[in-house]
Amino acid sequence: MMAPAATALGLELRVLAEGPDVSAAAAVATAPVGDHTDLETLRRFAADVDVLTFDHEHVPTEHLHALVREGVAVRPGPEALVHAQDKLAMRAAVDRLGLPNPHWAAVADVDELVAFGERTGWPVVLKTPRGGYDGKGVMVLSGPEAARGPEPAAWFGRTQGPLLAEERVPFTRELSALVARTPSGEVRSWPVVESIQVDGVCDEVLAPAPALLPEVAAAAAGTARTIAAELGVTGVMAVELFEAPGRGPGFLVNELAMRPHNSGHWTMDGSVTSQFEQHLRAVLDLPLGETAALTGATVMKNYLGGANQDLFSAYRAALGAEPRAKVHNYGKAVRPGRKIGHVNVTGEAGELPELRRRAGHAAAVLRDGAP
Repeated sequence: MMAPAATALGLELRVLAEGPDVSAAAAVATAPVGDHTDLETLRRFAADVDVLTFDHEHVPTEHLHALVREGVAVRPGPEALVHAQDKLAMRAAVDRLGLPNPHWAAVADVDELVAFGERTGWPVVLKTPRGGYDGKGVMVLSGPEAARGPEPAAWFGRTQGPLLAEERVPFTRELSALVARTPSGEVRSWPVVESIQVDGVCDEVLAPAPALLPEVAAAAAGTARTIAAELGVTGVMAVELFEAPGRGPGFLVNELAMRPHNSGHWTMDGSVTSQFEQHLRAVLDLPLGETAALTGATVMKNYLGGANQDLFSAYRAALGAEPRAKVHNYGKAVRPGRKIGHVNVTGEAGELPELRRRAGHAAAVLRDGAP
């Protein structure tokens, strides 16, 4: 999805691909296959690029430090990216910056986990500090008996170092504050959005977040800008938030993602500058683009792998039924529950229910292959 923006700016993208058939390899001319956890592979790939950036956070931190020492422009740098890679580092940084955090603790064993639950109240959320996404690496424990069960014990046995324990926040909805920052310090943020999760996976995004108090929206955007500036972030970053009236400024920080993010896909059709163009501008230290919304509302609806194995066979029905829908197909193989694309529909704020219906209908036709 960054390729069209790169083409428009006359930039050449190169992708280190996991395999020859991944969707990113089909979008760019140069896509060598390699292992992003192998330092020598990273060195060979980085030798021919001006800037190295990421579409996920899982490149080993120590490899990134080695590349920086060797003169590679790594953006975001490892000192910033570690806060998206390691949830314990992120929680400590949010505390250090005086920003709104849930109650949390690093717990080294089941006894420390139970003690945390007794202090803060049950249920407790247990997370692996690294590697989790879309609900993976997250366990909700109802009480001490569950905490002493076989699954938490297995996590402690497999993980080197402590796990992250958090209070289960009684939130009203999830929000996302998207921001971009250049190495020279320019920062721009998009309108704060509502992110609707189903089974731990982002299902729908409403931009801007409907009925969000202006002071809460301003504080959320300010929190994202503070994190970007204080941690030295370069590129796009999403700050996922729990809306929690009565806590902090009305929200608590959930997680960070230092890359274009699912909650920002609406910007492809609903903002003056998409998150993908903005990420390129940011990592190249170019002036950032305007982030204002083009219309009163945009709905982004993900479609996951379902009954329809041939997405193109459903295009006639989906596009014919919903001509306002903008379909974005990721070029991925269809597997049940896998994110394979999204639909954006834009319009006025007063027609938000109709925009949601239209986006949902188009996504359902693509997923199921039936009108």
